[in-house]
Amino acid sequence: MKKIEAIIKPFKLDEVKDALNAIGVQGITVSEVKGFGRQKGHTELYRGAEYVVDFLPKVKLEIIASDSLVAQIIATIEKTAKTGRIGDGKIFVTPVEEVVRIRTGERGEAAI
Repeated sequence: MKKIEAIIKPFKLDEVKDALNAIGVQGITVSEVKGFGRQKGHTELYRGAEYVVDFLPKVKLEIIASDSLVAQIIATIEKTAKTGRIGDGKIFVTPVEEVVRIRTGERGEAAI
């Protein structure tokens, strides 16, 4: 099993969620986060004063999936979240040792 974390632009969330549902992903955790990468934020003008926005709003998706689905999930997120502009985001994949469904006590892939 793997944990897939994707940081994407907020306006792409619905499109990515629908694409993941279409390939059979059953559960996603979504968090609103802030951060920056290479773009290092940007400057904005507010009431005549210029200020720097260091942390840009992003959305973080977390998905636990069986090893057989990981490549398809990554390809789907990459294809649907891509705008071609800087700040499209990142995808991280880490191993998951154990999953336990609290309600039933199921473990491993049965608990996903």
